[in-house]
Amino acid sequence: MRTNILNRMVMAALFSTLSMSGISIAAEGQREKQDEHKRDQEEKQQQRKQGQQQEWNQKQSPQDQTEQRARQQQQQERVERQSEQIQKQQRVQQEQRREQNQQQKQQQRLSQQQQQKLISQQQERVVQYRQHLEQQQSLAQQNAALLQQQKRVAQYHFQEQYLDRVRQQQVQLRDNRFDYDRDPYFYTASIYRYNRGGTYYQINEYGAKTLRQAVNYGYEEGFRAGKADRDDRWRGNYKDSYAYRDANYGYSGYYVNRTDYNYYFREGFRRGYEDGYNSRSQYGRVANGNPSILETILTQILNFQALR
Repeated sequence: MRTNILNRMVMAALFSTLSMSGISIAAEGQREKQDEHKRDQEEKQQQRKQGQQQEWNQKQSPQDQTEQRARQQQQQERVERQSEQIQKQQRVQQEQRREQNQQQKQQQRLSQQQQQKLISQQQERVVQYRQHLEQQQSLAQQNAALLQQQKRVAQYHFQEQYLDRVRQQQVQLRDNRFDYDRDPYFYTASIYRYNRGGTYYQINEYGAKTLRQAVNYGYEEGFRAGKADRDDRWRGNYKDSYAYRDANYGYSGYYVNRTDYNYYFREGFRRGYEDGYNSRSQYGRVANGNPSILETILTQILNFQALR
C-alpha cells in the first residue's frame, strides 16, 4: 500500500517537473520570436527612412541642388580662407623674427674710432677705383681692335655693351654724393667671415650683399660672353674675355675691396661662360632672356660663415 502511494507521489513530481520545463521552453521560444519580430520592424523602419531620404533627394528641384552645391562651395571657401589666414600669420611671425634679429645685429654698433677707420679706408678706396677706371679705357680700346681684326662680331658687340654698362656706372660714381655719417655700413658690426686665398676676412651684411652682387653680375656677363664666342664659333676661353679681366661691372667702390669684388665676379663669370658657351644650365638658369646663377652655387662660392 505504502509502495503504491510513494510511486504515485514520485510520478506526480515527475509530471510537475516536465510540465514546468515545457512552460519554460515555450516561454523562451516566445521571447526569441518577439526579439526577431522587433529586429525585423527596426530594419523595415530603417529601410523606410533611407527610401524617404532618397525619394526626397530625387524630388529636389534643380534650384535646390544648385543651392546645396553653393553652400558646399561656400564651406570649402571658408576652409581655404582660414588656411590662408594661418599661413599669412606664420609669414608675419617669421618676418617679425627676422626684423628682430636684424635690429639686434644693428644695435651692436661699432665704436666711433672703428667707424672713422672704415670711412678713411672707404674714401681712399673710391679715389683708387676712379683712377683704375680711367686706366681701363685704353685696354678696352686695344681689345676691341683685336676682336675686329679676328672678325669676332658677336664678341665685339658683347664687349661694347659691357663697356656701355661700365661707363654708366662710372657716371653714377662721379655724380654720387655719399653720406658717410648716415650709411649703416660704417657702424654695423661684422656678422660673417669668408676665406679667400687662405686668409679669413670679416664682413657685415652690406659688404656681404656686395659680394653676392659680384657673383651674380659675373655669372650674367660670363653667360653672355660664352654665348658670343659660341655664336662666333670661336674656341672657348673665358680668360680671353675683356669683361673677365676687367671684372668691375657692378662695383661702386664701396663696402668691399676691389680685389675681393674682382675675385668673386670672376668666380661667377667662369661658371656663366661655361653655361653660355655650352648652351646648358649647370650653374644657373635663363628666365625671359636673363641669365642668373643658382642660389646653391652662389652659396657654395661665397661660403659665408656666421660669426654668431
